[in-house]
Formats: sequence, structure tokens, C-alpha cells
Amino acid sequence: MSTTTVNISAAQVKELREKTGAPMMDCKQALVEAKGNMEEAIIILRKRGMALASRKASRVASEGAVESYIHAGGKIGVLVEVNCESDFVARTDDYKELIHEIAMHIAASDPKFVRREDVTREAFEREKDIYRAQAAATGKPPQVIEKIVEGKMVKFYEEVCLLEQPFIKDQTMNISQLIAAKIGKLGENISVRRFARFKVGDASETIAISKPSEANE
Repeated sequence: MSTTTVNISAAQVKELREKTGAPMMDCKQALVEAKGNMEEAIIILRKRGMALASRKASRVASEGAVESYIHAGGKIGVLVEVNCESDFVARTDDYKELIHEIAMHIAASDPKFVRREDVTREAFEREKDIYRAQAAATGKPPQVIEKIVEGKMVKFYEEVCLLEQPFIKDQTMNISQLIAAKIGKLGENISVRRFARFKVGDASETIAISKPSEANE
């Protein structure tokens, strides 16, 4: 069968819509483009969601909701504020599902910052010095050491920044991509404003507040 005449069934479109929440026509177009491959179609829709997210990033998100999540028999608690553009979207099931999943993820993954732009200069320099010392101990030339340090800093951001952490329920996407998928479905800018995580017996609780972007300052 020619790739230009792939037959996409209504059942396939429905399945893709259930998995991604994207509009029916977008699902059908993605399946046609992916020649009926469901996983490829999901990737296509995710990429489009990210594109939509970047276009909407400059729009002010001043509505939203605060979600709480208690884990491990009351041993870990999370509060997170997630913003959107309208109260209407903030009351939708899709939005509520998103902020619940973000709160649950914070409880499990213990991020220290919202975005990489929020990492303090002190934390950045401390980690970089540690990685540079470790790399220098290998005896490799300076240019190789710098590349090693750059790679380790990328990994550092993935470990401590909420938006760059792999989502605990689906390691193929990070939290930023999870949010972007909802932006693609709901059509509004969505951003994590701040969160707090407390653990019984741990005095070093995490309280993270995202710096305002230049577009919203």
C-alpha cells in the first residue's frame, strides 16, 4: 500500500485522542503523517505542543490554582501553584489533572528549583567546581575537561530543576513537555509559579519560586 493512501480508522483517531487529548483533526493528521504508527503520531503531536507552548509563553498567566498532595502515609507533603490565563481553564478536569500530577511528581522526585534559570549562582558554581575537580583528576586535557563539565551540568539541571526532570509516570517526557501537551490541548499559557515540599524529620524543606520571565516582568 502506498504511504499516501494509508487508511486511518476512527478507532485509531479515538485512541490517539485519548492518549494525548489533542483535537480529533490534529490526531488524524498526525496519524496520516506517521503512516498509522501510533508512537510516531504521539511524538508529532508532542512536537506541535511544544511549538504552541513557545508561541504562548509570552502571554500573561495570572489565574490558576494551588494543589496539595500528601504522600507516604503523611510523611511527605507538597503545595504547588500552577498558573494559566483564565479561571475557566483552571476549573477544567484537564488542568486539575495536570497540577495533581505535578504535585505528585514533586513529592517523588524532590526538585530544588522550578527552571534552570532559577538555579542560584552559588549552587551553579559549587556544582561546576566539583565536576571540574573530578574531571581534572582524570588527567585529561583542558578542552576535554570542559566538555565533561558541560555534560555533567546538563545532568545536574535534569536532577534539580522541576521542568527538566523526567516525568515519574512517563520517562519519555519531562515536566516541561507534560505541560506543553496540556498547553496544546487547552490553548492557554501554563506555568509553574512556585512549590514547597516538606518531609517529616527533614529540617531542610524545599521552597522554590520561579523568577518572572522577561515577557511577564
